[in-house]
Amino acid sequence: MQFFYLIAIGAAAGMLSGMFGVGGGIIIVPALALLFGMDQQNASATSLVALLLPVGLLGVFEYYRSGKLSGEHIWFGLAIAIGLFCGAFFGAKIALAMSSEMLRRAFAVFLVIVAIRLWL
Repeated sequence: MQFFYLIAIGAAAGMLSGMFGVGGGIIIVPALALLFGMDQQNASATSLVALLLPVGLLGVFEYYRSGKLSGEHIWFGLAIAIGLFCGAFFGAKIALAMSSEMLRRAFAVFLVIVAIRLWL
């Protein structure tokens, strides 16, 4: 049953990633914390394991095939990937220096700020 839940979490994250470009932090991390009782650091690390694979490859292919992704967009994405590569390292160091409770609260504040900005 646990395997089914993990697949469902991945499917939901994949669908939302394909639709909105989100998944790891907004779906996977909270789901692992709420459904599996992981602390924030374990949930974040597990999400990163899932994201190591080329999870966006089929979504990228579909957007490219439909003409919604140009060569310029691909270069933008690759440049962002360089930042992600370095940023994930430093983000992990910062997260590990925080308590799980503090990290969870900081994450909640981040989500509220994003939600307000999108709403307005």
